[in-house]
Amino acid sequence: MSDLYTVAGNSSPPLYPSLPLIPPPDFCLIPMGTSDPSVAEYIAQCQRVLEKSGLAYKGPWSQVSQAIHDCHAAVHAQGAPRIATDIRIGTRVDRDLSAGGGNDGKVKRVEEILARDQK
Repeated sequence: MSDLYTVAGNSSPPLYPSLPLIPPPDFCLIPMGTSDPSVAEYIAQCQRVLEKSGLAYKGPWSQVSQAIHDCHAAVHAQGAPRIATDIRIGTRVDRDLSAGGGNDGKVKRVEEILARDQK
């Protein structure tokens, strides 16, 4: 994780050096400048890369970043001259989140709040 701080321009040691950051990534990869208006083949190639990575819903920060990098490399290798990618990564260290179940709890909590409105 110290390489992340160096890349960010901060040479200070991390505040939580032993804390594993396991982000659930959300990214949108958009191939641009292709000859075909459909980008389905490019997105399918990115999906293949993600499946090969072995990541399911979340993973260590370095593996998430590598998987997104590998998607870019694969889509460029298919001939896309440009790619625009939006990445949203959230981390949480105040409690353990089960793999794939993070949103279920969020939805349930909102439903509970809305149910109070019905009373």
